[in-house]
Parts: sequence; C-alpha cells; structure tokens
Amino acid sequence: MIENLPPCPKCSCEYTYEMNALVVCPECGHEWVPAEGGAQDEASGSGERIVKDVVGNVLRDGDSVTVVKALKVKGSPSGIKAGTKVRNIRLIDGVDGHDIDCRIEGFGAMQLKSSVVKKA
Repeated sequence: MIENLPPCPKCSCEYTYEMNALVVCPECGHEWVPAEGGAQDEASGSGERIVKDVVGNVLRDGDSVTVVKALKVKGSPSGIKAGTKVRNIRLIDGVDGHDIDCRIEGFGAMQLKSSVVKKA
C-alpha cells in the first residue's frame, strides 16, 4: 500500500484512494497505475488515445474481443449474447462512449463500448 498517494493528474484532487493496483479519483472517476503515470502522460501528450477493455488490457486496431455481458439491440428480437467473439475491431472516437467499431456476424456493422468487451 502506498503511504502518500499522488493527486489526480486530471482534476488535481488530493483525495485519491487505492483500489487493487490502481489509484482512483473519487471526484472525476479517473483511474491510473501510479508506476506508469509518467508514461501515460507522455502518451496522452502526443495525442494518442488509450482504450482499455473491462479488465484493463490495452486495445488496438485489429484485435479480437469477447462480449462479456448480454447486450440488447434495437430492431432485433434477440440481442448479442455474452461470450460472442468479435474479430478485427477498429478504435474510433464514437458518440456516447462507443469507442469500438466492428462487424458482428448475424448483426452487421455496430459500435460497442470498451466497457463491455474483454480482449480475446
């Protein structure tokens, strides 16, 4: 356990707390690993956006992911089941948190949130 936790790099809140291997800000919800704080700042300074899956793995274009929870789809009597594998994803700056563009067999082109997928 770290004695003196660093303040939040996004909002400068000093009331951060430790959760497993991450440090969390209670005000803005930002989570980061304290050891790679400098490396993360360098990546965000270069304009590169880091997208992580539900367990914290970094996602890249062309990765395969697995849906971890059942999703409802408008216009479809059955939604996407948990465990559905999606291949060849593309990372985008989507609307309303949808940051993955993909094609799901049986449903077609679709956008997903990174918070509902796990890297396969």
